[in-house]
Amino acid sequence: MNLPNYFLADLPPEATLSPTMIAEACQTLKRNRERYLMNRSTDGLVKVLSNVAESWLEPDYSFRKYALEIGPAQTGFPHATLMRGLDDFFKRLTRENFHALLIQEFGDAKRLDALTATPADQKQNRLAIVNAPEFQVHIAAGNIPNPTLSSIVFGLLTRSAQFVKCASGASFLPRLFAHSIYEADPKLGACMEIAEWRGGNVELEKTLFAEADCVTATGDDETLAAIRAQLPVKTRFLGHGHRVSFGYVAGEVLYGSRAKKIVAAAADDVVAWNQLGCLSPHVIYVQLGGEIAPEHFAQMLADELDKREASEPRGELPAEHAAVIASRRGIYEVRAAHSPGTTQHWCSKDSTAWTVIYEADSRFQISCLNRFIYVKGVADLTAALQGADDIRGKVSTIGIASPEEKSNEIATQLARWGATRICLLGQMQNPPLTWRHDGRPSLGDLVTWTDLEM
Repeated sequence: MNLPNYFLADLPPEATLSPTMIAEACQTLKRNRERYLMNRSTDGLVKVLSNVAESWLEPDYSFRKYALEIGPAQTGFPHATLMRGLDDFFKRLTRENFHALLIQEFGDAKRLDALTATPADQKQNRLAIVNAPEFQVHIAAGNIPNPTLSSIVFGLLTRSAQFVKCASGASFLPRLFAHSIYEADPKLGACMEIAEWRGGNVELEKTLFAEADCVTATGDDETLAAIRAQLPVKTRFLGHGHRVSFGYVAGEVLYGSRAKKIVAAAADDVVAWNQLGCLSPHVIYVQLGGEIAPEHFAQMLADELDKREASEPRGELPAEHAAVIASRRGIYEVRAAHSPGTTQHWCSKDSTAWTVIYEADSRFQISCLNRFIYVKGVADLTAALQGADDIRGKVSTIGIASPEEKSNEIATQLARWGATRICLLGQMQNPPLTWRHDGRPSLGDLVTWTDLEM
């Protein structure tokens, strides 16, 4: 596929970006937004976005075929992992889900189009409309593509011109998505820019930030602090810093065929995007006292990951990443030899494809990722949360497997502890379109409200 040069990311690798090029791109985006995006209806935008998403789910769609053909070399994700991740993302972008998101965020799906009133507003004799920033800048992380694709979708839905700055070497999928929107609706595509450069280019970023009304960023806490320091006071900043996730399995559900399904669900979360996103589990806490002991759960998970390696191989890693996994494995080999009752480990033969570590120690451990998972036995959920106390306030998602009648009780305890997203184990890397990232509104933080009091 020969992609036309619509975006800065389409320029050849030897091309050098300049502050002048960035400034001109920003001005063009603002003009195009005024001409082509400002007066678009929400229904019309939802139709374009949902149609594009439907196309991405078609096996013969040219952009999908190209992504799956070239993507493994460009992104480092193997074919099966990439296909599953893209399918899960584009399945969310339906008309029904967009409508639910708009109702959740604004109370009325037409709130971006005109002054409207909910029943509660009518009682107050009030109408309201929401307005998005003229120009948004997204600073994207390079680990997985979905947060960047979501930013593009939300930016268009709220009618903002947007400039997406990708990490160096990470623009492939955002660029393909932008081209697919451009093909479906050239005027809409002209309101986006995709570029990539290594972070810390002060001249380019100073020029870009000077034009922005709102900057969103995903990255580690140091990166977010550096971006915030560069922004003018008037610029709104929405940062999503480093987060970790874990799972919890109640002992009551670990029996018979149900235990096998829960193990398979846990494997889904470990395999998705090779465990690289903030929503991926580092640790799965398993309650003691069930029909299946935590160490047996760990062994079952190892068997399942071994099967997945045959159907959904992890793929090759850079030598330095593989060395970290090998080194960590060596530590646990020694511990298991000296304390077999409290530490056990299972790993792929002749590769670093997957690793399962069982520990009786409940303290949360940061995983090496790339399908390296800890299983820890705990007396109950309280003990699990005590073990995870060091990461309190830095947790993105907690995946649970529990009796249905206890789900609300468990979720309430997790919410009081500080969890912002609780889901079924197996769905950790597949949040709904209506997910409130880090507990904040997806669209609500982007807009301002205007009230008409009658």
